[in-house]
Amino acid sequence: MPDKDDINILGIEKSSFIDYPNNICTVIFTGGCNFRCLYCHNSSIVEGKGDKIGTGEIIHFLKDREKFIDALCISGGEPTIQKGLYNFIYKIKKEGFNIKLDTNGTNPGLLKKLIDEKLIDYIAMDVKAPPDKYSSITQTPVILEDIQESIDILLENKIGYEFRTTICKELLSMEDIKTIAKGIKGCNTYALQNFKDGETILAGQNKFTPYSDEELEEIQNQIQGLLNKVIIR
Repeated sequence: MPDKDDINILGIEKSSFIDYPNNICTVIFTGGCNFRCLYCHNSSIVEGKGDKIGTGEIIHFLKDREKFIDALCISGGEPTIQKGLYNFIYKIKKEGFNIKLDTNGTNPGLLKKLIDEKLIDYIAMDVKAPPDKYSSITQTPVILEDIQESIDILLENKIGYEFRTTICKELLSMEDIKTIAKGIKGCNTYALQNFKDGETILAGQNKFTPYSDEELEEIQNQIQGLLNKVIIR
């Protein structure tokens, strides 16, 4: 019988200086996702392919390197579909590590529970599209009320957070990005993640086009008045 804190971990980046602001973190990648975004670069993780890493192994790794690692970043796939995520986070938090969660915002109840119980320190939420394009971008039916509830929870500013959107010309126009920005008006940080092609893209290579640096700068100029900080990655 699986442990109640068992989650399907299929990848690890042992040390990262860029995934969690002001923290040196270990990043783990949970297998499986309830979205199928065509531009996703973690196709094998999303499809649940790979060798599983035990939660006990992760905890041991962090404790063994606690002098060098400040935090754990839990990414995916979509971590909140893992039934054991709450218990796993609880154990990591008891060890004294900061925790960052990457999520698509489809489980606002869990986000609120983790925040209210002070088990999470930072959340990066992907806002995939304006409401009318959500299902086409994610290739799945989407409960938009859940997405909006998650946005509202983060806008309460109880913990550190950022919103982010991966953009490419074929899927999101400049007007779409402006619509997204209006929906998260006043947020602390909004990151535009320009599409990067590669062999692991879910829809296949050479299907999508990134924005140029000049176009990204124009988008940034048009939306930064709505938001506290807009960054480009």
